[in-house]
Amino acid sequence: MNHHRSVIKPAAFITLFLLALCITVNAASDKKEKPVGRLLFGKVLDGGDNPLSDAVVYVTNTRTRAVKTYIVGKDGAYRFPALSSAVDYEVYAQFNNHKSDTKSVSQFDDRPQVYMVLKIDTH
Repeated sequence: MNHHRSVIKPAAFITLFLLALCITVNAASDKKEKPVGRLLFGKVLDGGDNPLSDAVVYVTNTRTRAVKTYIVGKDGAYRFPALSSAVDYEVYAQFNNHKSDTKSVSQFDDRPQVYMVLKIDTH
């Protein structure tokens, strides 16, 4: 009988190990299903708070220097969904050779949605 106990213990240990591994894998896959990243959105306005249609918004990933652009519509609105929350971004708008101030979105800002107004003095 002593011999059977030594066979059962490793089998039980392996079963528990595999069970723990399955639980860990399931927990990791649950995290991946949550929305990753954040939404940056806002408006581009002139000095009189009027929307600047056809302005171009530039978002630069400060780690990779990759740039995304968005041409705003008549309402001046722009949106950049699914930006990484682990990276800092620089944001500015340009219209007819005029440029807004450059603003930052920090990785330490934990808001899932960041609203930002970019003003361009067109005079």
